[in-house]
Amino acid sequence: MLRVATLFSGSSGNCTLLRTDNTAILVDCGKNCKAVCEALKIEGMDIADIDAIFVTHEHRDHISALDVLMRKRAIPIHVTSPSAPEVCKGRSAAENVEVHSGLIFEQRVGDITVSSFPLPHDSAAHVGYTVMSDDGDRAGVATDMGYATMEAFNRLSGCRQIVLEANHDIAMLKGGPYPYYLKQRILSRRGHLSNEECASLCRGLAEKGCEAFILSHLSAENNTPDLALTAVQECLYAGGLSPAVTVAKRSEVTDI
Repeated sequence: MLRVATLFSGSSGNCTLLRTDNTAILVDCGKNCKAVCEALKIEGMDIADIDAIFVTHEHRDHISALDVLMRKRAIPIHVTSPSAPEVCKGRSAAENVEVHSGLIFEQRVGDITVSSFPLPHDSAAHVGYTVMSDDGDRAGVATDMGYATMEAFNRLSGCRQIVLEANHDIAMLKGGPYPYYLKQRILSRRGHLSNEECASLCRGLAEKGCEAFILSHLSAENNTPDLALTAVQECLYAGGLSPAVTVAKRSEVTDI
């Protein structure tokens, strides 16, 4: 079975660990190499235990640890071609990067199969991932999306565990200190998912069998863990659904 944990989550850095007894991968590798290694120690692991890293997109909070990490370890890194120039820029070990020409690809790593799917965001390209172990267990990671597409819903349907974005509370964002252009960017269809949109998506995915969610990429300025958790749980309970819901900590490991 798959085990899922966010090592850290938010605008200062994002990194998610997915593993079986035999295989371990990271989705994104933000913050810095030391933080990644220290977080893995909490999970009883070493960076040498990581079999591959899958990049969602090229924004710094998702790739900032790769520069040092690529010099230390020859870990295969998978990225789509539009995001590859930023991932490879100035890095001496770019030969360890496998560039996928399309936004939809499938990659076998040990005893798991990783599949990508496109997500709407204001980056050169952006993908989410589903991971399936050989015993049929499935998990998904989908953050930084302006809205929940039907393709994303279909790809995530049937996953037992999902790391899903709950970026902002709409009222907090609209009444907060951000400049108008930044508020409009976040609220756009290439921005980030609100608590309410996340809650609706969680309800639909719970109806398709999801048993546990980690709410991730919460804004420090425009959201709180309580607001995100309440929005999602109230929506789930209204539908008679009771999957486990956990809010990812910004700078600490969060297990489902």
